[in-house]
Amino acid sequence: MSPHQTSPAVDTPSAHGEAAALLAAAREEIDALRSELEETNRGVVALYAELDAQAEELKRANELKSRFLAYMSHEFRTPVNAIRSIARLLSDRVDGPLTDEQSKQVDFIQSTATEFAEMVDDLLDLAKIEAGRVEISPAWFEMVDIFAALRGMFKSVLTNPEVNLVFEEPVGLPRLYTDDRKLSQILRNFIANALKFTSRGEIRVSARRQDDHTVRFSVLDTGIGIEQKYHAAVFDDYSQVDSPVQKRLRGTGLGLSLCKQLAGILGGHVELESELGKGSSFSVILPLHVAGAPAPEVP
Repeated sequence: MSPHQTSPAVDTPSAHGEAAALLAAAREEIDALRSELEETNRGVVALYAELDAQAEELKRANELKSRFLAYMSHEFRTPVNAIRSIARLLSDRVDGPLTDEQSKQVDFIQSTATEFAEMVDDLLDLAKIEAGRVEISPAWFEMVDIFAALRGMFKSVLTNPEVNLVFEEPVGLPRLYTDDRKLSQILRNFIANALKFTSRGEIRVSARRQDDHTVRFSVLDTGIGIEQKYHAAVFDDYSQVDSPVQKRLRGTGLGLSLCKQLAGILGGHVELESELGKGSSFSVILPLHVAGAPAPEVP
């Protein structure tokens, strides 16, 4: 062998042992990782099963809540209507004259029963929406007709001489094809809310063309206003702004939530602009032609 040639590597038993040890260690590590992965997968499967079970429980609980609200609302309507009817008979002096104090008490009964009846109606409507049992009945109509009906509805309610309720004449507004009853219900809630929190000044109801496809209906008041931090929450279920006036004027906090849900059903949305101490503007923006309805025939 030449002195410049190197001898071939010798395959010794120690090299074999070292390679075998490394291979065994790698296999053990792979087995450990595989076992850990299988355990993780079992945990994920169990977690998914638990989440599915919880989702099913929440679904059943929500269905029970909706059924309870609907049942309760129906059961409350009969005694409330009886109270309102009796109070109306007393107010009309059917059973004889009333003293001034008795007349005030009867008026209080009437107003309280009416407020309670409105809460029951809101609860029933929300239960129907959550159960997916709300149907829309679109038709052609003019905004002046809705404004006239709302003006007559609130004429007897507006008892504060320091508050004016103004309905602007719709100008350049075409006929709409949507569910006028649900639109009227939204505006009715907006106006009732404005009357509750406006002690003096003006409440102005308007309808203007937003663009080629939508109309903005607004109720602007000069009431107490709402802080910016509460704007997102006022349309939530059972939500009320924490203020001294709110504590004095109790309610369910369902009216604005119902407006938001009804607006969504009609293919629109609600908006709020308000500043504390400077009044509020509640708006609902709806399409000229309600979404999801068949193309209407031109009247």
